[in-house]
Amino acid sequence: MFEIELNEQQRQRQRKVEELRRLGIDPYPPRSHRTHTARQALDRFAEIEPTLDGELDPEEIVVAGRVTALRDMGKSVFAHIRDGSGAIQLYLRRDVVTDDALAHFKRFIDLGDFIEAAGHLFRTRTGEVTVEVRRFQLLAKAVNPPPEKWHGLTDVETRYRQRYADLMANEETRRIFVIRANAIRAIRRFLDERGFLEVETPILQPLYGGAAAKPFTTYYNALDQTFYLRIADELYLKRLLVGGYERVYEISKDFRNEGIDARHSPEFTMLEFYMAYADYRDVMELVEQMLAFVAEEALGTRQITFAGHTVDLTPPWPRVSLRQALIDTTGIDFLEVTDQRELYERARALGADVAPDTVWPRIIDELLKTFVRPTLIQPTFLIDYPVELSPLAKRSPEDPRIVERFQPFIAAMEVGNAFTELNDPMDQLSRFLQQARDRAAGDDEAMPIDDDFINALMYGMPPTGGFGLGIDRLTMLLTDQQNIREVILFPHLRSKPTPILNLVPRSADERDQ
Repeated sequence: MFEIELNEQQRQRQRKVEELRRLGIDPYPPRSHRTHTARQALDRFAEIEPTLDGELDPEEIVVAGRVTALRDMGKSVFAHIRDGSGAIQLYLRRDVVTDDALAHFKRFIDLGDFIEAAGHLFRTRTGEVTVEVRRFQLLAKAVNPPPEKWHGLTDVETRYRQRYADLMANEETRRIFVIRANAIRAIRRFLDERGFLEVETPILQPLYGGAAAKPFTTYYNALDQTFYLRIADELYLKRLLVGGYERVYEISKDFRNEGIDARHSPEFTMLEFYMAYADYRDVMELVEQMLAFVAEEALGTRQITFAGHTVDLTPPWPRVSLRQALIDTTGIDFLEVTDQRELYERARALGADVAPDTVWPRIIDELLKTFVRPTLIQPTFLIDYPVELSPLAKRSPEDPRIVERFQPFIAAMEVGNAFTELNDPMDQLSRFLQQARDRAAGDDEAMPIDDDFINALMYGMPPTGGFGLGIDRLTMLLTDQQNIREVILFPHLRSKPTPILNLVPRSADERDQ
């Protein structure tokens, strides 16, 4: 048997838990009888105050929340509680709640506790709307004191590891995740109103695909087979278009077994949508409209500030070819420099971080990231990529060396990816075979051959435009956060050798006491 070894502050609070139980009071009762949130209480008082003539609101209300401030005035106590809607002040005085009740409050209620208070609203002489408390009840005793005494939790690692404490202490953190939720809600509304069907596709897949990435693997005992956490939804969603749906989308968790940095998380959230009888130009128009709509819904404006840049999401956005952007920034024309060794040497001369064995399409991608991306501050669609870099996109009718692909960049950050989707099964097979050759040449992110997807395409898929959007990066832009971990509620961190709670063995003699 084990027990938690508590520090002195925790022991003091736990002793109060035990004392309350000896008094017959449950420190963790099963329910609350709240009638108003803090916001509802404040709104109610604003509405009825003109009729009160300085008197108390005659209606009794019940509010509940976490105690964030306490001021002992001797014969009275002022407290603030916070719930999900905001904060409100409580006022307890002994001639209203009785001497015993006031003493009980002072003895047992600490910062961080959840309490419920019944009483009447009024405005204090300092002008603050307050509940004059008639009765109160402890709802949950906090054994841990609140972080930083409510002045803000600032240690970054603690904020990520104990997001619950971060949310308690930091208003900005709570704001970020409200904006994230509002943005996702707006995306759903935008797509639903345009006839898209929200669907779910497998997270565990017998074969991964739809992107260039390393997968996480797991073993499926019931099927006696290795499975993979999906790296993208694409190939399953396009199977649905083969089956007859015309507009589908999914907001999902994807997983890529690769590095962690300020803009990459191995577990991340993606929106993918596919629309039949459309091409990448149609998708561009839809995307610029959608992101402007999402910003207005989540922030109330189409102008955002990110990393010191003011960015206007109002459509239309410029369309710039990747070929021309690379020529302008590096002098390299990828339609002319087709030899891997020559491209590598020119990239290295420019300062690109590429190894001698880097395959040709990865060098192009590195040139894009290093030299083109930093120049794309205002929303821009970078379009028309080399076919070797885009194994799932349709070739351009004007030049078969180019595919109809675009990526939106905002404030020098890539936020998505889109194609006119490849629907020729034999062309798709040849692209998969090229990916297999790239894998043999050292590209461990190249896609495997998905023969079932080829089989699906052989039934026929209509002309289709598809798009993927990184929800985490979009949230970074909307909230002006420079690190992706700030917009993920529970980001992954390396496990610490020392546990948060110190569990110590308990002897048999101690258990008998």
